[in-house]
Amino acid sequence: MKVLLAGSGGREHALAWKISQSPKVTRLVCAPGHAGIAQVAECVAVKADDIDGLVALATGFDFVVVGPEQPLALGLVDKLQDKNIRVFGPNQAAAQLESSKAFAKDFCRRYSIPTADYGVSEDLESALEFLETMTAPYVVKADGLAAGKGVVIAETRDTAEAELGEYFSGKFGKASQRVVIEEFMTGQEISFFAISDGKNALPLIGAQDHKRAYNGDKGPNTGGMGAYSPVPGFGELERDCVMSRIIQPTMDGMARDGHPFVGVLFAGLMMTSGGPKVIEYNVRFGDPECQVLMRRLDSDLMDILLAAEAGELSSCEPPTWSKDPVVNVVLATRGYPGSYEKGSIIRGLAAASNMGNVEIFHAGTSKNASGEIIAAGGRVLNVTTSGKTLGEAVDLAYSVIDNNIDWPEGFSRRDIGCHAL
Repeated sequence: MKVLLAGSGGREHALAWKISQSPKVTRLVCAPGHAGIAQVAECVAVKADDIDGLVALATGFDFVVVGPEQPLALGLVDKLQDKNIRVFGPNQAAAQLESSKAFAKDFCRRYSIPTADYGVSEDLESALEFLETMTAPYVVKADGLAAGKGVVIAETRDTAEAELGEYFSGKFGKASQRVVIEEFMTGQEISFFAISDGKNALPLIGAQDHKRAYNGDKGPNTGGMGAYSPVPGFGELERDCVMSRIIQPTMDGMARDGHPFVGVLFAGLMMTSGGPKVIEYNVRFGDPECQVLMRRLDSDLMDILLAAEAGELSSCEPPTWSKDPVVNVVLATRGYPGSYEKGSIIRGLAAASNMGNVEIFHAGTSKNASGEIIAAGGRVLNVTTSGKTLGEAVDLAYSVIDNNIDWPEGFSRRDIGCHAL
């Protein structure tokens, strides 16, 4: 089977690494990929948001897997299906669960799916009026896709007003032309994943992400600075509760609205004293959570993806998972998530990758004229390690970063897994 994977992040490297292990796959191509993905797949220089280019490339492939959210929101799945090309991922209408936070919040309200109270505003005046009905802290979200950075928790009214002014002045471009303001929820955050074939939902597992840039959950939001799984306190009972209260009602509601959801449903949850509530939906694997999921998954990923696309999840064997905890520590270029420089050389990766219980998934890398690996983005590397305990996995990850990877221009949080440890 010839498989095309769209994307170029750490998530896509983890997916390529796992897909390449399937005996069903005879050829794996990634578009556009990067220096790390090139170790397990062919890379073709077609960007993930070049929809026409991807459709042309996909001709002749047996199956397409879409990694990031942008091509899903732009309707790549619809265009591939129009060409009778098998593809795993939600169509454009179903992808609105992520591409529009206002759509998702209204959907939750319509189908009584637990979530935070909220208001939607399309101008600064109405947003400031809605603030009058709430108490601090305030959660301010850009409606559209903002690469994981379109959320601010404002501790005071003045901060909220200032942020709203920036949002409506174009801080996130078109993504913040409409803004969602939510109540602040307390509890443990969980990233939970399920795969759907439009009717049936197959539960995967949970992980916990670290969104803020700096230790102690300080600093600006990022695309994610690390993750780990399993999460203490989130077991089968909690999983079944999430499936019955959130995942299955979401599948049922989307089908009822005429948008059957086929793909990965990633529910960002707050485990409150009143039960799980939806923080946000995503319609693809999380990054950096995908990296820990793929490391823990013992089953053939392609079996699951093919069954979902064919509408046959009900006959699919439940996936099996390693019991060993896995942690993923992100190495980013200094300055991220603000401005940063590209082109710094990264050394020591080959030796680090050959260590036991270590996989290094690239995110923003490329090669210079001398063939050296260089930083080409904000989030650059994912040091993903396993151990008999979470503490053992965490210690190994930081040992690799401190003793094996030579990249002075990079930084990481030093407390990934702290909530569990």
